[in-house]
Amino acid sequence: MIFIETPLKGAYVIDLEKRGDDRGFFARAFCENEFAARNLSTRMVQVNNSLSAPKGTLRGMHYQLAPKAETKVVRCIRGSLLDVILDIRQSSPTFGQSFAAELSSENRRMMYCPKGFAHGFITLTDNAEAFYFVDEFYSPAHERGIRYNDPKFNIPWPFPPTVISDKDNNQRDFDPKWHLTV
Repeated sequence: MIFIETPLKGAYVIDLEKRGDDRGFFARAFCENEFAARNLSTRMVQVNNSLSAPKGTLRGMHYQLAPKAETKVVRCIRGSLLDVILDIRQSSPTFGQSFAAELSSENRRMMYCPKGFAHGFITLTDNAEAFYFVDEFYSPAHERGIRYNDPKFNIPWPFPPTVISDKDNNQRDFDPKWHLTV
């Protein structure tokens, strides 16, 4: 695996290190030793799968509060999407900054989204399918979200969403009193 540091401390884009021949290729998508060597979470307890049928579907910006905060490793297994992470760790020098990378079935790239980040994506193709590995179980009591177009963060989405759930569209603008406490 090839770990590429993002400008946001603790977040990575991960590319496969392919070993190929005339049959195709082989690559590891996860290795506990390689993740541990970078102090990344190695205990994944849940795998989630989402399919977004129409291009322009936006999901996000989601996260869970401590003690149920999640690390996510996201990969697009069909189509393509723009994966976005947002640093909401108030003590972080990159608080409020976002980073985006295109994840696709073609590039097989993954996004490592650490605890303390909100996560979302917009689909760039029809029938985009994502796989998420998470290191904490889903906890509705700890679930939070930030409105995708909160002016405080000004996330540079490539185009306005054409499909968005009422829940995501009606998320609150960031307020530390609500977004960072149970």
